Amino acid sequence: MSAISPTASVRRSAARPLDYLRSHIGAWGLIAALLALPVYYGVRDLTHGYTNFVNGHEVVHHDLSLLGFNLVEGLSNGAIWALIAIGYTLVYGIIELINFAHGDVFTMGSFTSVSLWGAFGLTAATGPLGLILGLALTLVISMLVCGSLNLLIERVAYRPLRNAPKLAPLITAIGFSFILQNTGLLWKGGEETGVADLIDQGDKVFNISGVTVHRADILAICVMVPLVIALNWFVSRTAPGRAMRATAQDPEAARLMGINVDHTISLAFMLGGMLAGAAGLVYAMYETNIWYFQGFQAGLIAFTAAVMGGIGNIRGAVLGGLLIGCVQQLSDFRIGPEWTEAVVFGYLILVMILRPRGLLGEETREAG
Repeated sequence: MSAISPTASVRRSAARPLDYLRSHIGAWGLIAALLALPVYYGVRDLTHGYTNFVNGHEVVHHDLSLLGFNLVEGLSNGAIWALIAIGYTLVYGIIELINFAHGDVFTMGSFTSVSLWGAFGLTAATGPLGLILGLALTLVISMLVCGSLNLLIERVAYRPLRNAPKLAPLITAIGFSFILQNTGLLWKGGEETGVADLIDQGDKVFNISGVTVHRADILAICVMVPLVIALNWFVSRTAPGRAMRATAQDPEAARLMGINVDHTISLAFMLGGMLAGAAGLVYAMYETNIWYFQGFQAGLIAFTAAVMGGIGNIRGAVLGGLLIGCVQQLSDFRIGPEWTEAVVFGYLILVMILRPRGLLGEETREAG
């Protein structure tokens, strides 16, 4: 009989409770655990109440309208993270590369959008029809610019390193991130730049049971939802989309079936860049300020969303982005912004421990 080392025995015994939790907590059970924070604050609002000022007088409320406001703001903010996260998940799912330059492509989307507003002469005083047409054209051009930029990065930096050790393209991605950051620094300077509030983003659109929905919230959701639906249709129903899925599953088999793998990978980069461009426009209108370094934090949060939802999974990236947006808003508003990053990454650690492949499961070659 072979001896069992004490270290191995301790390792196995420590893993048993974790294995039990992983096998008995499904995706929806874990999502329920993630909802503990809003449930806690909802119960607290109902029992202890919260105060606000009405006509200069302090009024105590015992309802869920404040929580509803937090969640609406979180979903609209999370819609931006979802658009960026899809770019990460498309690229990683097809070639297993973390494109660290993706967050800075998003920054270029914001800068391009703001520059186009000036070129088109768009202001808050522009008529509704002119403003809608101008913003629609800005959105299309920003998406094309960022898609082309991401395509160029793939062609120049990543394709020559396709068969190199994985560390080489990873370092190259970091290098391109710095190049784009310095481009933004030269373009707009090192300080945060305020931009015109073209849509009066803080104006109320409607009110549901005491929950106010602003124009910025409508903008973020109305841009994100159609783009995600269109991308999902493209990937699942078209020939190029099926080629992307085949390449992600097995590049060599896809090549034997006549698929141009290089062109398919470039398509994934282009689509991810286009969504980053759309997110850049929404972010500029939502926050009404831009900064050359905004892509660093946005990219980090969006990649966290992609991992949380399941890397390589488009729906997972959207779910992860929306969840992180809500967690951020609750933490900023209820706990304090200084704790937000700790709370967000605490959620990520919880997901990774209990469900290592993400909430909806990753879709990569190893995952099958």
